[in-house]
Amino acid sequence: MCWKKRLLWLTCIGLALLRLAHMNLLWADEDYHLAAAIQTLQGKMPYRDFWYDKPPLSAFYYLLIGGHWGWPLRLLDAGYVLLACYIAYRLARDLWGEAEGRIAALLFAFYMAFYLPSAVIPFAADAVMMAPHVAAIYCAQRRYAFWAGVWSGVGFLANTKAVFVLASCAVWLFPEVLALFAGFAVVVCAGAGIAIATGAWAGYVEQVWRWGLLYAKGSPVVDPLRVAVVRTLDWLGFHAALAVCGGFGFAAMSRSHRWKLGSWLIVSFVALSLGGRFAPHYFLQLLPGAAIVGSRGIVVATNHFGKRALAAVAILLLVPLVRFGPRYALLAFDDIEGQEPHWRDVGMDVDSRDVANKIRSLARDGDSLFVWGYRPDVYVYTRLVPAGRFSDSQPLTGVPADRHLSATTAIYGGPAGRNRQELARTRPTFIVDGLGLLNRKLTPAVYPDLREWLAHYRVVGRTKLSVIYERVP
Repeated sequence: MCWKKRLLWLTCIGLALLRLAHMNLLWADEDYHLAAAIQTLQGKMPYRDFWYDKPPLSAFYYLLIGGHWGWPLRLLDAGYVLLACYIAYRLARDLWGEAEGRIAALLFAFYMAFYLPSAVIPFAADAVMMAPHVAAIYCAQRRYAFWAGVWSGVGFLANTKAVFVLASCAVWLFPEVLALFAGFAVVVCAGAGIAIATGAWAGYVEQVWRWGLLYAKGSPVVDPLRVAVVRTLDWLGFHAALAVCGGFGFAAMSRSHRWKLGSWLIVSFVALSLGGRFAPHYFLQLLPGAAIVGSRGIVVATNHFGKRALAAVAILLLVPLVRFGPRYALLAFDDIEGQEPHWRDVGMDVDSRDVANKIRSLARDGDSLFVWGYRPDVYVYTRLVPAGRFSDSQPLTGVPADRHLSATTAIYGGPAGRNRQELARTRPTFIVDGLGLLNRKLTPAVYPDLREWLAHYRVVGRTKLSVIYERVP
């Protein structure tokens, strides 16, 4: 291996390992999948034995580390980033050459390190889909139609938006699409067969599709057009190097490459725009294509303008570096000093750890837990599991977590009532109300069908944001 290639991968490894600065934190959504992995390790089946409103691969991804947080979680994430970097390298190299491949890997690693709003940090469905996403496009480029379909299917088991990856592959492979769809069908049908055989199919349809479609339809965004423009411009600002260099790349591409890569970017943007939320982590669907196109643009610009082009790219990369880089130093300092992070976004996580410490001081083997609100990190920190199917209040109130801190409008009213009746038949050892202090209109006592259930519990602890109950013997 030449020194340039060694330097490339050492740099990518260094960028990926920056995630270790987050090893003492848990972020929203990754905690949800970790909690699902813990339940699975206890012998429960997603959809059948516990509510899980995401495709299955995210939960199974965290089985690789036994549902543990801390350094195992961050090393797993870093390894996944490196895997995606390697596939991006192979794709860009196959399209143009070695230089583009190296730059694509570096761009991917850089933006996975230095574009980190709290919604983007966790490896949830959008992030877990990235490797199969790029693998599918790579197979389409190599005209391995069946395998492009297989990887699209794997992506679908992580995120239903992988159907747009399948669509992109169809454009690249047209008219050779039968093998593509066959590969996709093999994976999806295998997953459906397992769900049917284990009795999880009905739950999968209800939780992933019915709830998911209601969630997408009931967006809380008041002005979708304004949100689309503002958040897209925000993303382009932090990814200015990709946007500017992408222009150079498109100008120098062959017509065939321009058509393929342009359609990939357009389809990816359509995918992230569904629901009108334009959340930062949705843009992870656009990042692989943007990095590939940007790599070509940097090579073209460097060939035309030499060191001036490299200097311009470096200046554009300073924007996310300056914005997000200092946070790593601050987190590392806090880790070394053993103090809580000075970051507003981690307030809920800090409170959940306080809750977990109190519960662990009281818990015995075989105890169970239910958390009202959306606080799956409490399950991860305690390693306790629910006594029944439900682990948060969303399917019980019908109010999604992205709005239940302030809103009370249910999108899932009828089924929520039946779900509360089911919850009232369970006997968890501990209950944590992680929502009532933040939105008193959604405390569990508001619901008449839960009052008798709650009467069997007494308060054993409080934190800034939560109330802890233990069942009275």
